[in-house]
Amino acid sequence: MFPRPVRLCRLSSIPRQCNVNSQFLSANRHQHSRNSSTTSQRPSKGPSGKLWLTAAAVAIAAGGAGIYTRSQGDTSSTTLDPVTFTNYELISKTPVSSTCSIFNLRPKREGGINAEVYQDAFETGIWSVQFKQPQLQVGRDYTPLPPSMQFSSLDKGNDTSLQFLIRKDGEVSSYLHDLQPGSIVEMRGPQLGLELTPDVQEILFIVGGTGIAPALQATHTILKCMRPRDETRIHILWANRRREDCLGGRSDTVGSQWSWWSKLYPTTKAVDPGENIEERRNYVVEQLDELKRLYPKKFTVDYFVDEEKSLIGKDSIMKYINSRAQHPLVGPRKKKLIIISGPDGFVSYLAGPKMWHNGREVQGPLRGILKELNISGWSVWKL
Repeated sequence: MFPRPVRLCRLSSIPRQCNVNSQFLSANRHQHSRNSSTTSQRPSKGPSGKLWLTAAAVAIAAGGAGIYTRSQGDTSSTTLDPVTFTNYELISKTPVSSTCSIFNLRPKREGGINAEVYQDAFETGIWSVQFKQPQLQVGRDYTPLPPSMQFSSLDKGNDTSLQFLIRKDGEVSSYLHDLQPGSIVEMRGPQLGLELTPDVQEILFIVGGTGIAPALQATHTILKCMRPRDETRIHILWANRRREDCLGGRSDTVGSQWSWWSKLYPTTKAVDPGENIEERRNYVVEQLDELKRLYPKKFTVDYFVDEEKSLIGKDSIMKYINSRAQHPLVGPRKKKLIIISGPDGFVSYLAGPKMWHNGREVQGPLRGILKELNISGWSVWKL
């Protein structure tokens, strides 16, 4: 199992256990039911995939604290790997809204095989890296944006850079937002969260805030890296606290409902859902619209905004589920997935919290409104 530490954790206590047995097949990937989930196994694929396995295997023998001690003293690494922290340089921070920016980072030292590592990871599924906050000795996972999401001002000829959509909240995120271009950021990975295989026919993503990044990764993997069938569908329900975070976004299928988020976090500004929204779009919405243009029958998005009193609720979920009931799976081994991505409270509200078991983070039982809906024929995965 590739390391999957808690989202915010003390680096010295991170369990670096993994399972590198290559006998696991993709058919065993989603052996979690609608009522419970287990940690997924991940086979290697290709030369760079074997590098992941080699690095992860070292973690078994070394142990968490030992790995952290060794990674502190290793500043010569040129290739991203799951065990040792590699120095990356912050090239730029580009605001998307007042709450989020896209960070562009590049390895400080050239000479590694990062392009191969990235390519293999993006072709495999949903993955993340861990950033270190050196003053507090804590780390947090962040999901790279797919290679198609590159600003025109960035050097597209340099394929060793990674981009991240990062909100200002939190110890590590606040630390990153305070950094200036040229600063060094230590990261390790890839950490594979979920492998996506060609037998996935449909995905319903329910995401909050920067949880849109895994959805963009999955869309890249399935629609660009694989050869999707005509029946392949990806639908995203994306919730944000402010309209500026999804400025210009237009829903494809649903209207507004009352917001769950306002029950947990009181909002001071209410926007009439009937108001005209500026036609200009922020960068993430532009990319989503481009995916709609490229895959008009395969990719759709609905937007929900807290300050407009809108909600991802049972009705909006079931409206999509019911619309797809008329389209059965093509083939006996095809799958339908509901993937939840976003803040812990968001995930818990929808599907129940993830849990720790024997030193590892696991899916935990299905709870929340998805359990209440009792949807049949779909597997649920919490990121």
